[in-house]
Amino acid sequence: MQRVSKLFQPALIIPKNATIKSQDITSKSQRLMLEQGLIRQAGNGTFYLLPLLQRSLQKAVDLIDRHMEAVGAQKMVLPLLTSAELWKKSGRLGATEEGTPTELLQTTDRHGKVQILGPTHEESITSLLAAIAPVTYRQFPLRLYQISTKFRDEMKPRFGLMRAKEFLMKDLYTFDVDRAQCQETYDSVNEAYGRLFREIGVPFVKVAGDCGTMGGSLSHEYHFPSEVGEDELIRCTRCGMHTNAELFPALSERCKSCETGSDTFERQAGIEVAHAFILEDRYTKALGATCLAANGKPVPLQMGCYGIGVTRLLAASIEVLSSEKEIRWPVALAPYRVCIITPKAGSKEEAQATPWVGKLHDDLQSLANCAGDVIVDDRTQLTIGKRLLDARKMGYPVIVVVGAKAASEEKLELHDVAAGTEVSLPYSDTLSAVAEILTAAKRSEHPAAMQNDRNKVAQKL
Repeated sequence: MQRVSKLFQPALIIPKNATIKSQDITSKSQRLMLEQGLIRQAGNGTFYLLPLLQRSLQKAVDLIDRHMEAVGAQKMVLPLLTSAELWKKSGRLGATEEGTPTELLQTTDRHGKVQILGPTHEESITSLLAAIAPVTYRQFPLRLYQISTKFRDEMKPRFGLMRAKEFLMKDLYTFDVDRAQCQETYDSVNEAYGRLFREIGVPFVKVAGDCGTMGGSLSHEYHFPSEVGEDELIRCTRCGMHTNAELFPALSERCKSCETGSDTFERQAGIEVAHAFILEDRYTKALGATCLAANGKPVPLQMGCYGIGVTRLLAASIEVLSSEKEIRWPVALAPYRVCIITPKAGSKEEAQATPWVGKLHDDLQSLANCAGDVIVDDRTQLTIGKRLLDARKMGYPVIVVVGAKAASEEKLELHDVAAGTEVSLPYSDTLSAVAEILTAAKRSEHPAAMQNDRNKVAQKL
């Protein structure tokens, strides 16, 4: 049985009238995660991820693994350190210090060799493919991914986990024998991204993106609309075309996807949580990753890369869904889905109601979508009201109170936190209601997220 009293949850208590420096806490999600003991700042742009958030992080990793496996991707681990020479070969690192990207973290070993603490690993994975090249075309498509720590030397880290110096990212690298098959892979992975974000349940949009320093010929981004987002997104009100504003100056003032060339656009801010690129032979040609085509001749592999910011995904979900005082989780990522609140020590109902707690815990564990996701707030020295307030602040989707009514009426108090409802139900009805809430949450798809399917026209850009 998981108990709140045993959690390592060092909350940051911020006095009511305290003056907080703007550079210390710059977003709602950062403040809520600090207050609830989900994270603790370690340094400028680095954080401890505490046990409750680690549970959510593992759920995100498991979800991503499942959706990557569904498109035939194989998980592996690449070195955190990549030789600077590979970056020079790809053209992403200049031969002099002036040509070094400012956000790139580097280290020099005792032999004077420069190593890159990578924000991405295109050079590393392509070097691996080049080392075994040429490979027969029958081995492709090849889809390899990892979920690992990445680094970026941010000048001004802000928004907690959303823009940190050290973060967890899923990066998938795909290799195909020609451009047409590379496009098929691109479409397949983007469809998987759509399914993943719909399962998570946070409203999202897919927009045409800028290839930027990554290179390549096609790019799309996935954003959670939010006022703290650092990207500006533009949507044509006539056809639904979505694009990042970075691309818009290159376009005319009229939508190229509309037959009538609409000039009416909506703008909104977004937090980027995922990105997809077709890189073509941008890296494979430079680093010598080839395959033997059907005619027996070696040709450069066609490459794609697909990233998801895993720690950013958690912070962005909290940023979008939460109120100013209470965290709200997508059910798929909640650290625990159900919180049981026990009777207060010394209360009239303690003797009669306490025996219900163990049975309720075990019966809830047997429900679909609930196994391993039940925690008991056993801090019986606190009132039920205080613990109910704490559970709401943490954002557990379902709260079951074993209180006075359990003793007097054999009823339990059920709180559906997302819906904002509270009902008193008999024991068996409580179990059925919890199962229904969690099942409905699992299969629900946010209407705003469904809009993503209409954004395929963005590919025309």
